Amino acid sequence: MSDWEQVGPGGATAAGRGRAVKTESAVNAARRQGVAVDTQHKFGGGSNRQHQVTKSTAKLDRETELLKHDTVTHDLGKLMMQARQAKGMSQKDLATKICEKPQIVNDYEAGRGLPNNLVIGKIERALGVKLRGKDRGTNLPPPGAKK
Repeated sequence: MSDWEQVGPGGATAAGRGRAVKTESAVNAARRQGVAVDTQHKFGGGSNRQHQVTKSTAKLDRETELLKHDTVTHDLGKLMMQARQAKGMSQKDLATKICEKPQIVNDYEAGRGLPNNLVIGKIERALGVKLRGKDRGTNLPPPGAKK
């Protein structure tokens, strides 16, 4: 006669599995017997929602000025438009010249664009006009000229 234990499908013995009991009646029965029962409530358990925006977050975003991104000034947009029209370029021509989307040029001229110094620098070089600093609106020196 051998003293072998019965092995289940996973290779573990029936007594040593330590499987979790999930039904409420089984947990209550274990509590009545005096067995130590560890219960956990997982946050968001049982749902497929990973990222959710609550109504209050969206409302707060619309109402407060602190949560909004800074945009370019309308003065910058006016300077860009005047310099572009003086060169006889359309917004699409300028966008092609600086390797950006036409929507970006449109947003900058309307004062809706997010300020990006790299994009503004490319626009300055393409138009030949300073758009930042004290002497805004003045012509840039030609490339290779000494200061």
